[in-house]
Amino acid sequence: MTSKTLYRSLLSLAVSVLMLAAVGLTGCSTHRSAQDEEALASDMPSPLEATDYDPWESFNDKTFYFNFNLADHYAIKPAAKVWSRIPEQMRESLANAFYNLAMPRRFVNKVLQLRLPAAGIELTRFVVNTTVGVAGLFDPASRLGLEKSDADTGETFAVYGVKPGPYLVLPLLPPLDVRDTFGFAADSFMDPLSWFVTPVAADFGRAAAQRINERANNMKLYDDVEDSSLDLYAAVRNGYLQRRQKFIEDAIRDRDRTWKGN
Repeated sequence: MTSKTLYRSLLSLAVSVLMLAAVGLTGCSTHRSAQDEEALASDMPSPLEATDYDPWESFNDKTFYFNFNLADHYAIKPAAKVWSRIPEQMRESLANAFYNLAMPRRFVNKVLQLRLPAAGIELTRFVVNTTVGVAGLFDPASRLGLEKSDADTGETFAVYGVKPGPYLVLPLLPPLDVRDTFGFAADSFMDPLSWFVTPVAADFGRAAAQRINERANNMKLYDDVEDSSLDLYAAVRNGYLQRRQKFIEDAIRDRDRTWKGN
């Protein structure tokens, strides 16, 4: 299969998932306030999207306990402590390689979001860092002014008006909402690792490696947050929802700047 055919297949898959999720999720919220209508008319996310819609809190809280009190404390944190003894430059190189490997997801979603200049920068970054940067271990593209940015399928759904749905915590995965869960599944098929192993195995393997690396790089910050938060579950949930809201708004502004010529 040629690279051109592969990218066409990925693009077709992303479009198909986008259409299916849009049909399934837009019905989750049929009663809109005046504030919602105004936000929809302006093509920006409603401020209500950032609220803590968590009807499955009982399930989520139990899963959160498993993720943070069991998996993190007894597996990820000890592994991160060992990993933190490796020189920082090596850990940074691993993070760069993970970022470079995720280029197909970002590129396809920037195209779908009509952020074409950003998609072009993404492709250029990949070429520069894969060649000059030795398979993405180094990041010469940033030194050339080609800054990192992100895009994923959940964000693409939001740009097209799909509502987030309830907050959701799944075992060994980062925080999500229903919209981002569909997006996370679509992103799996755009992960080059999934072309060699199953998408589920690629997801869990990549998520675990990234989590360990991130934990090692921010050990004190994680510990401080745990020690200072009276309700760690709520702090993680609120932080995730607010951060996602900001990313979506930034993506929409970037798209609008592209087509307004600013």
